[in-house]
Amino acid sequence: MIAYQDTHCHLNLNQFDHDLEQVIQRAQQQGVDRILVPGIDLETSRRAVAICEKYDIAFAAVGVHPNNASLWDAGSIEKLRVLCRHPKVVAIGEIGLDYYRNYAEPALQKKILAAQMELAKEISKPLIVHNRNALHDLMPILAKWVKTLRVSGNILAEKPGVLHAFDGDLETAYKAIELGFYVGVAGPVTFSNAKDRHTTTQAIPLTSMIAETDAPYLAPHPFRGKRNEPAWVSLVVQKIAMLKELPLERTITTLTNNGNHLFEWRSAD
Repeated sequence: MIAYQDTHCHLNLNQFDHDLEQVIQRAQQQGVDRILVPGIDLETSRRAVAICEKYDIAFAAVGVHPNNASLWDAGSIEKLRVLCRHPKVVAIGEIGLDYYRNYAEPALQKKILAAQMELAKEISKPLIVHNRNALHDLMPILAKWVKTLRVSGNILAEKPGVLHAFDGDLETAYKAIELGFYVGVAGPVTFSNAKDRHTTTQAIPLTSMIAETDAPYLAPHPFRGKRNEPAWVSLVVQKIAMLKELPLERTITTLTNNGNHLFEWRSAD
């Protein structure tokens, strides 16, 4: 059976407190059989693990988002390491750099990013990478990290992670793919005025993409401005198929294979 995957969905945020069960049911009715719930701090990382324990469809990533860098302390990395022992934790994230909100100094953001990348290397789990106005700093950091993976023979070198909700230019997308990263395609690809995203999606290989919602954010057309939810990842995938002029079934199958390769969540069944 062909099924959709939502590789980035924040079901652990309070926007889903009152109807999480119904949200998951709607996703399943739409054919979604995998949802990855990333943490943005220790509390939401724990909630992600709790959700994946309750629902077979859900898996977790754990990490501290750059906008929450001020919450980081000396014990944070060990607390994340403990969470990573759960069999349904399949990635480290959402981590990265954010110079748009600028809630934390860049030096602190880089410090906690480096610590979490080192944890990912240690346990061989891929990264879910956030970027906002910071690709000029982020890409060299990722390139250096991947080089260390390759030199050490770490299996993560073959699939280091995903650039979540990618909004960079085509040249940067190609650089990310050369490093082994997947490109995350989210709801904005469905917007009629998102010409740059359309161009990038058309140009890069389908084998280098994964689909996501970033719910409750970035709802796709025709739900733009509403609370996003994982059922609507189908609209993202349908837009990808249209832009690449490929059959929907082939598009779904390839994206599913990509998600399975990156997160290895089939083996967690």
